[in-house]
Amino acid sequence: QLQLVESGGGLVQPGGSLSLSCAASGSRLDSFGVGWFRQAPGKEREGVACISSSGASTNYADSVKGRFIITRDYAKNTLHLQMNSLLPEDTAVYYCAAEYLGGCTRTIARQHFDYWGQGTQVTVSS
Repeated sequence: QLQLVESGGGLVQPGGSLSLSCAASGSRLDSFGVGWFRQAPGKEREGVACISSSGASTNYADSVKGRFIITRDYAKNTLHLQMNSLLPEDTAVYYCAAEYLGGCTRTIARQHFDYWGQGTQVTVSS
């Protein structure tokens, strides 16, 4: 059974940077596609970024492209999201998710993902 736990959330000023981590346990993450989602109060959960099982393919939401970078560390069985040039509209609970088939589609649709973490709060405010 795959378990995912996010960490690294917190309060950051606009224009600042923050790095999120997702630790996997119970199973190796190598064969999964993995991604980050976020959800602000009263809004739908949206895909932020994903990376394929091989690491060869990545996709980003237009709203974060050029600012966020998704990476994975096979040795540590972890996933990361480096967030730069943060904006107030980036404020949300961020979730790590894994997809069994190992893909990473352009839409980063939540229905493709089978395992989810509990979320970590990111607040961008001065």
